[in-house]
Parts: sequence; structure tokens; C-alpha cells
Amino acid sequence: MVFYYKTKKDFDFSEGEILLIDKPLEWTSFDVVNFYRKLLNKVLKIRKIKIGHAGTLDPLATGLLILCTGKLTKKIEQIQNQEKEYTGTFTLGATTPSYDKETEVDNTFPTENLSEVLIHETTKKFVGTIEQIPPIFSAKKINGKRAYEYARKKDDSIVMQSKKISIKTFEITNINIPFVDFRVLCSKGTYIRSLAYDFGKALNNGAYLSSLCRTKIGDYDLANAYKIQELKEKIVEFSMRKQQN
Repeated sequence: MVFYYKTKKDFDFSEGEILLIDKPLEWTSFDVVNFYRKLLNKVLKIRKIKIGHAGTLDPLATGLLILCTGKLTKKIEQIQNQEKEYTGTFTLGATTPSYDKETEVDNTFPTENLSEVLIHETTKKFVGTIEQIPPIFSAKKINGKRAYEYARKKDDSIVMQSKKISIKTFEITNINIPFVDFRVLCSKGTYIRSLAYDFGKALNNGAYLSSLCRTKIGDYDLANAYKIQELKEKIVEFSMRKQQN
């Protein structure tokens, strides 16, 4: 499938495009969708355009976000169901309520007992099909509301239910305590923030997710993704060529 590579010059957004985006830090997935919807409206005068993303990335995560337009929005679920690859960093010796940097540290733990051997060995507990509880600070819907809405109101009556997920690969790529870099290959629905929290517990310690980048969805690779401005410029150039013809 060559149509999503950055060598592409012509587009047919109504017929359908699959666009690989390198989502910046602090942008929501909806921010990206809305940015291009407005751009297509303004530059190409496309008043009504189907556009959606194939799998949410948290604002504090970066990396591969796939947009589908037009008739190819039908492929969103198929793309979402594919295996994901993530890289990032856990911070050991502390936890946060959101399991990442969205909230302040609520507990700290000494890290002197954490050896490299123990850290590597503990990853083995998470490879395969496991039960995972999503973070309360997540977009998962409970009784028609997002879980994070309850969390931000400090409503502790909500109990998150565990679900089965699959982790094919969980490897530690660098250790500089308290920071641990990792690479994970996992199924749809895996929360890397929960993995961070559970990993800390398995170490009889604590951990939270301090950085995250999605690098692959199936065969789609971040290496082939557009920066936000890069794709904007491509679309503007395409519009100018259309007007000249």
C-alpha cells in the first residue's frame, strides 16, 4: 500500500485517504482530526468530509496516529484491531493517580533494592495473555460518562473492571534508575499506563509512565508519518496545483 507514504503528491479525500500523522505532545487525537477537517474545509472547500482516527493517543503521548477520510473511514476498525508497538520510559520509585505525568506524585518508594536483573526478570510476568485494569484517568466509558470525569471529581465509587489483553513483547532497552526505557508489542486495548503501574507493583515498588511514543500499528510505521505542518504544506500545494489546472 503506497498511498500513505510521504512521496504522495495528489489526494482524493472524499474517495478516501489513509494518513499517517506524528502526533505532537499535548495535542489530543481529536485536536489532530479537527485541525485537518478545518484545513480541508478552508483550503479545498470540502464542506462535509468524513474523517476519523484509528486509535486514540493520550495528550501526553506522541507518535503514530492514523487518520482515515472519505470511504476509507470504513477501515478504521480494521486498523484499530491490529497489533501496536510502543516505546517510552517508566519512572520507578513513585506512583501517580493517573499512572502518568498528568497528576502529581502521590507515593514514593526507595529504589536501592532494584537491580537490573530484577527489572529484566519482572517483564516476563507480563508477556502473554494477562488481565489488566484500565486507569481511572482514561476515556473508557462507565454509565455513559468517561472514567476520567469521575476521577477528576474524586468520585471513588467507580470500580474499573479488568479485561484480557495480550502482550507479545515487553523488553527493557535501557536502565538508568529511576528511569527505565522499554519497548512493547501489544494487542488493541492495552493501556501502557496500567502496565507501568502494574510493573511497579510487581517490583514491590512503584512506577508511572513518564513518556510514551506509538511507533507502529500493524504494518503502518511512524517512520512514514507526516509532521503536522508537513502534511498541511502538502495539502496547500495540492490545492494550488488543482487551481492552476
